[in-house]
Amino acid sequence: MNTKLLRGFLLSLVLLSILFAFVANGGGEVRDNNIIYVLKIDGTITEGTSLDVVEGLREAEEIGAEAVLIELDTPGGLVDSTLKITKAILNSEVPVITYVTPKGAIAASAGSFILISGNIAAMAPGTTTGAAMPVEIGMEGSKPADEKTINFYAGHMESIAASRGRNATQAKRFVTDNDAFDGNIALERGIIDLIAEDETELLNKVDGMTVKIGTENRTLATRNASLYIKEKTLRSSVLKTLGNPQIAVILLMVGIYGLIFGFLSPGTYVPEMIGAICLILALYGMGFFDVNMFGVLLIIIAVILFIAEVLTPTFGILTTGGAVCLIIGALILPKGPLLVNPQWFTDFFVIIIGIAGAFAAFFFFAMGAVLKTRKRRAQVGAEELIGKITKAETEINEESGTIKIEGEIWNARTLAGERDKIKEGEKVEIIDREGLTLIVKRKELGNRQ
Repeated sequence: MNTKLLRGFLLSLVLLSILFAFVANGGGEVRDNNIIYVLKIDGTITEGTSLDVVEGLREAEEIGAEAVLIELDTPGGLVDSTLKITKAILNSEVPVITYVTPKGAIAASAGSFILISGNIAAMAPGTTTGAAMPVEIGMEGSKPADEKTINFYAGHMESIAASRGRNATQAKRFVTDNDAFDGNIALERGIIDLIAEDETELLNKVDGMTVKIGTENRTLATRNASLYIKEKTLRSSVLKTLGNPQIAVILLMVGIYGLIFGFLSPGTYVPEMIGAICLILALYGMGFFDVNMFGVLLIIIAVILFIAEVLTPTFGILTTGGAVCLIIGALILPKGPLLVNPQWFTDFFVIIIGIAGAFAAFFFFAMGAVLKTRKRRAQVGAEELIGKITKAETEINEESGTIKIEGEIWNARTLAGERDKIKEGEKVEIIDREGLTLIVKRKELGNRQ
C-alpha cells in the first residue's frame, strides 16, 4: 500500500512539473521577438557558407527573431553558393539586414550580390563594395568572362537591386564596369540605405523602419534587442573546406595517387582505401564550383601517362607529358567567376606547380626503383636455396628430416634409395626441392665451402 502511494505521489509530481513548465513557456515553444539573429560571412564564399546562411535563416524564422543581421567581410566566392545565399535572403520570412563590417572590411564581387539582396543594406565607415565582374581562370591567369556570362550576371544583379528598391542601373555597373564604392558613394548612389559605426548604431538607426516581407509591411523594433550570434557547425566547416577549389584539387591528386600506388602494390588495401576516400571527397568538393570538363580530361590523360611510364619506361618522356597535362588541366579546372582576390590565383598556381613537381619526382625515382625491384630475380624461395650449405637439425633419411636455412626450418630428405642416413649436426648441401621439402645430400669434407 505504501509503495502504491509513493508511486502515485511521484507521478503527480512529474505531471505537475510538466504542467508548470508548459504554462511558464506560454503553452508552447519559446518565442522572443526581440532577438537579432547574427550571421557572419567572412573569407571566401563556399558551399559551407551557403549552408550556414540557409540554416541560420530557417532557425531565425523558427525562433521568431525580429531580424537577421548578416555581417559581411568577403572578397567573393563561388557562384552556386552565392546564388543560394541571395535566393534564401530574398525569400526569407524574417527581415534581413546586410552590413559590411568592421572598418576596413569589403563586400567585393559575390559579396556585393549579398549586400544588395538584404531588406536593409548598410556599411561601416572605411568599407568597400562592388567589383563584381565575372572572371575566368586560364593559363594566362584570371581574365574577364565572356560577354554572355557578364550580361547574365549584370541582369541578375539589376533584378535583385530593383526588387529591393535600390539603384538597379548602378548595381548593374558593378558587373559590367567593375565599379567599386566606399560607404559614402554607395549611399549617395542608392546602393545602401545607411552608414553605421557599429552594431549598436546600426540597430538604433534601423529601429522603426518599415520593410516588405512578401506582401506584408513590417516595422522593425531593433533598439536594445539581444544579439544571438550563430556559431559555425562542424558540417558547414567541413563543407567550406571541401568546397575550396585548392583543397578539392589536392584531395583529387591524393586520391589518384593512392589508387595508383594500391594497384601497383596490391595486398594491403590501405592505399586503395585512402585513395578512394580522398577521391570521393574531391569529387564532392568539385560539385561546389564550375568544372571545366576539358581540364578533367587533361588530368585523366596525365594519370594515364604516369601509369604508362611505370609499365613501359620511356626515361621520363611520358612523365614529362603527364606533368604538363596535369598543370594545364588543374589550372583550367576551377572557375570562380565571382572571386575578386588576385592572391587566390597566385596561391592556387603555386599549389598546382608543387603537386605536378611532386608527381613527376615520384614517378621518375620511386616508381623506377619499384620497377627495377620487380624485374630483379627473386631472392626468397626454395629455388634460391639450391646449392647452399647448412647443417641437419635432426636426423635426415629418405623419408623425413629437417634443416635450418636463413633462419627458417624446412622439411628435408635424402635422395630416394639413399640408405645412408645423415646425422644431426652434419653438413648438408641442398640439391633440389620437391614441393615444400628440400632434397639434400651429405656435404663431403673435401668439398666444404
